[in-house]
Amino acid sequence: MASTRLSVRALSLAVTAITTSLSLSTNASMGNLGTTYGVMPVDVATAQSLSMFNDQVSATYYNPAALTKDDRGELTSGLLHAEQELRSANPNADGDVLSSSPSQHVLIGMKTNLGSITRFKHPIYLGFIAGVEKYGKEMLAFRSETTESGQFLQYGKEPLFLNVGGATPIWRGISAGASVRVTLEAAASLEAVSTLGGETSRERLAVNAEPSLKSILGTSIDLGDTICPESDCFFDGWETALTYRTKSSASTSVDSNIIVTQTIPDPGLSLAVATIDSFQPETIALGAQYRGNGWRVGGSVEQQNWSELENEFAGDTIKDQESVSSGDRIRFDDILVPRIGAEYELNQNFAVRAGLAYEESPLKTTRNPELNYLDTDKIVVGLGLSATYNRTRLLAYPIRMDIGYQYQQLQERDFTLVDYDGNETDVTADGDVHVISGSITLKF
Repeated sequence: MASTRLSVRALSLAVTAITTSLSLSTNASMGNLGTTYGVMPVDVATAQSLSMFNDQVSATYYNPAALTKDDRGELTSGLLHAEQELRSANPNADGDVLSSSPSQHVLIGMKTNLGSITRFKHPIYLGFIAGVEKYGKEMLAFRSETTESGQFLQYGKEPLFLNVGGATPIWRGISAGASVRVTLEAAASLEAVSTLGGETSRERLAVNAEPSLKSILGTSIDLGDTICPESDCFFDGWETALTYRTKSSASTSVDSNIIVTQTIPDPGLSLAVATIDSFQPETIALGAQYRGNGWRVGGSVEQQNWSELENEFAGDTIKDQESVSSGDRIRFDDILVPRIGAEYELNQNFAVRAGLAYEESPLKTTRNPELNYLDTDKIVVGLGLSATYNRTRLLAYPIRMDIGYQYQQLQERDFTLVDYDGNETDVTADGDVHVISGSITLKF
């Protein structure tokens, strides 16, 4: 019994130390800014249905090749606020709101043409986009736990979102691009001597956070320019795109060694914790759009390979389920996500857009002892408006302002929660998510 209390205290010391050093926060998730909501207001408003053809800096995440669609440089800043009410209805409980913690991001991005610094003058576009939680105050929001009351799989605060990439035209309407998604792998090592009362001395703490780079590849084809560049034909206005994103995640590991005077002598009590968060599955996306005179309509289909998360959990000391029977271990399905959207230019200054998506839950099992994850199918609807101000006296190009709103309705789904004593409770999970995003874009 004493050893158990000491193990808990050692873990508390280690996690507290790394939390203080890295400014970690709570309420993170297995989602990320780009796939859970959308990076820029255009992505939010179209439910990401037109994101593969968006020439703004968010293209570094959705389709790097789209950076070539506008030869001007770009500087963009924006804000995103997501309000969540995630519910787990239990007839025997007083309330059913499981989580209502908002996600709040400040966004900044830039794109420029590096071709001008070469003798060949061939355009090479470089872009980056960064999002930081709590309006710029939290770079790594993190929480990993087992729970009796249930926890939602894909919602909460999001860690640092950072993408850097480039693109170039290849041949007659065909462009290719590549980028990297940057996540952090944080590691901490703690050694200390402690009394039974928890007072430590001779502490030694080492913290290291290394970037992990995951690749994103994309290509865009303007069918009109490719097939019939010198004459009108059926393919004018049609564009297609294909992207591939490797799986990624943020991770934290803690190694501690505690000597307790008069109880645990040297070499002390060793404890190691390794856990992942903000997992993003391997994703293949195919999209198409048709652009007319002042309007466009398009859509995409994503293949998300969530089944790989089972292997990731096997190496997670918090989320591994070796202690439960094989029939109760958490399982995930690979899913297809369809999206469709449209945009219409009211005049030279204003444009409206909308989008719709249906996202099936990748969580296959509805009874997951210890973890008690909840996740449901959801319908995503978005609306947005762009305003372009032309009469800029000092700037060479117009200023563009975007605003996007998104509503996500989490469909009802039944789960069985299992507490630490093995008692079961049937609950129904559902929820509502409201997202508002705005940005200002300067061209140069």
